[in-house]
Amino acid sequence: MAKIFIFIGIIFIILGLILYFFDEFPLFHLPGDIVIKKENFTFYFPITSSIIISIVLSIIFYFISRFMQ
Repeated sequence: MAKIFIFIGIIFIILGLILYFFDEFPLFHLPGDIVIKKENFTFYFPITSSIIISIVLSIIFYFISRFMQ
């Protein structure tokens, strides 16, 4: 269990560094994401980004569970 937490922590550190150094990371502005801009209001709903992140995390956790047994 400790190995899984360490692995997840490393992934979060890498993602945090990517988001810190690359403000306009292309993964979070994909076609299919809903952006509504008004005069003093902006609504952003990342549907496509959420689906891609979900698929990638599902694959990662599948391999973690497969090889950690």
